[in-house]
Amino acid sequence: MKWIYGKQELKNLERGQENCYLLTNGLGGFSSLTMTGSVSRNDHALLMACVQAPNHRYNMVHRLKESLCFGKEEIVLSSQEFADGQKEEGCPYLSSFVFDDMPIWRFLVHGVEIRREIAMKQGENTVAVRYSIRNRSGKTAELKVMPFYQFTPKGSEPEPEQKFQYTKNAVISNGMTLYFQTNGTLDNIEEIQETYFYSYDACDGRRETGLAKSGHIITESVQPGEEKILKLVYSMENADQDADVIILEMQTYRKALEAKAGLHKEMAKELVKSASQFVSRRESTNGRTILAGYPFFEDWGRDTMIALPGVCISTGQYETAKEILRTFAVHERRGLMPNLFPEGGNDPLYNTVDAALLFINCVYLYYQAAGGRAFVQEMYPVMERIIKAYREGTDYGIHMDEDGLIQSGEGLWQVTWMDVRVGDILPTPRHGKPVEINAYWYNALCIMDELAETADKKAVYTQLKEKVKASFVDKFWMDDKKCLKDLVSGTKADAQIRCNQIWAVSLTFTMLDPEKEQQVVETVFEKLYTPYGIRTLEQEDQEFHGLYQGKMEDRDMAYHQGTVWTFPLGAYYLAYLKVNQYSPEAKKIVREQLEVMEAAMREGCIGQLPEIYDGENPTRSKGCFAQAWSVGEILRVYEALEKL
Repeated sequence: MKWIYGKQELKNLERGQENCYLLTNGLGGFSSLTMTGSVSRNDHALLMACVQAPNHRYNMVHRLKESLCFGKEEIVLSSQEFADGQKEEGCPYLSSFVFDDMPIWRFLVHGVEIRREIAMKQGENTVAVRYSIRNRSGKTAELKVMPFYQFTPKGSEPEPEQKFQYTKNAVISNGMTLYFQTNGTLDNIEEIQETYFYSYDACDGRRETGLAKSGHIITESVQPGEEKILKLVYSMENADQDADVIILEMQTYRKALEAKAGLHKEMAKELVKSASQFVSRRESTNGRTILAGYPFFEDWGRDTMIALPGVCISTGQYETAKEILRTFAVHERRGLMPNLFPEGGNDPLYNTVDAALLFINCVYLYYQAAGGRAFVQEMYPVMERIIKAYREGTDYGIHMDEDGLIQSGEGLWQVTWMDVRVGDILPTPRHGKPVEINAYWYNALCIMDELAETADKKAVYTQLKEKVKASFVDKFWMDDKKCLKDLVSGTKADAQIRCNQIWAVSLTFTMLDPEKEQQVVETVFEKLYTPYGIRTLEQEDQEFHGLYQGKMEDRDMAYHQGTVWTFPLGAYYLAYLKVNQYSPEAKKIVREQLEVMEAAMREGCIGQLPEIYDGENPTRSKGCFAQAWSVGEILRVYEALEKL
């Protein structure tokens, strides 16, 4: 899709900073600036390099200051807020911002047209900037570009005394070398230091200011009636590359993703390309992984298993899916899958009850889509160990109770996705038998029997499945509320109406009869549904938090207490289609409701779906501006609409 923003959406710096773009390189590195080209958060950067994939990120080139000179007259084109209250506001000269597989800015200044494009190279920490300058004025015009550098880990900033060395083809600081190439004129200047105000971070209680330094200017002079192109390539590896080639390669790569997925709806095609941005190499495992979200999150086991069906399987990236599942299989311990992979010699963390059960689901969905008897046979012993460990008991209080249901959680360990801990406070203490975990458990048991013949095994879980099904309906169903408990723990949290029950309907194998499934879907719609996501707690609950804002402690207390999450919306739509037998009318309703996703993808990070919204009135994306499981789950809905 082509996302176009005109002058009315760029009329001032505040409006122009509402949205940003995202380019990624498959290593964990990225490029992200606002529609004005400014940095409104400390983790914005023209080049956020990743020196050890996928999490060791360094903010190398923070921003570009740009101006156009007619003799002694200098007109600043770039935009930026500074800590002292000053502003650069080039917005009046910005004709449009377009995202069409890459960000494109168009400026018009006294008869001079300037087009700026940015692209990132796959598999390298390399970014290219290309300025196309057309001088239709009667004066000589000179474009000046001043890059500002940080050379610090993402989220930090240079110390005032940090030294930078500027050579003709490299910048050196903090033990790192950034190579660059330009066809413009390079002039060293006395070093300048800027201190920025990060308006987006300020509203969330994060670090409000940061600094960067520059010691050179790149210039291109254009005579009246002349057209010129100024190119700039930055790289941690090799800057001896043509910006034109990098741009073409990125466009070709993204078009190929569309073609491989084979989906037809324009929104689905865009989500396919968005999904690819989360796939990254992981150096410590020498394999690929899925990053949970930009700009904050790493690759987590739970998030990977929720995102993988949409991010990899719905997009036709079967080899990537298989590679990721193999990596997890190797790291299975005591029936658990890593929630955080090892780095620097550290052991993985296994504090998740859902990742292992969802691993079984992912293997099944992969087999359904791509086939591969040998792969099922390879994975089946790992899956058997998972089932055995959950039956007999493993870490974090995870074990099967006498009723066949899975219990989990102990002490301060939060092992479901609602895992926030604020000091010694557990805002959502879900110790006991969580509803979605037991839905995953039943689904996993059914999958084991379904795949047994393929794996040259015997189906041995029939009796246990029936026991789990009977216990689940008996323990979780609330006839007065026409929905499921969130938890079986003997606490008041049990009867809270939360989004987790929707997975007891949306999975392939479920335990409720059709009437109860329909009632769950209707209750979730009535109590929790919003166009941009599902509330984590109904508004009538006394623990409901309607706003996600302020310092981290305040945000964490609201995180799962009403905050709207986009990713459960995918399960809701899949459940709705299921209980309505994928009828033409049901598909029509879902298509109409999904239309608003285009608006969601125009806001925040353009072409992406975010992590969360406020629970009270979800209007502005919050948290990660691009979230893997949000994209993956909504993509699965589009796939279902086209193929089921």
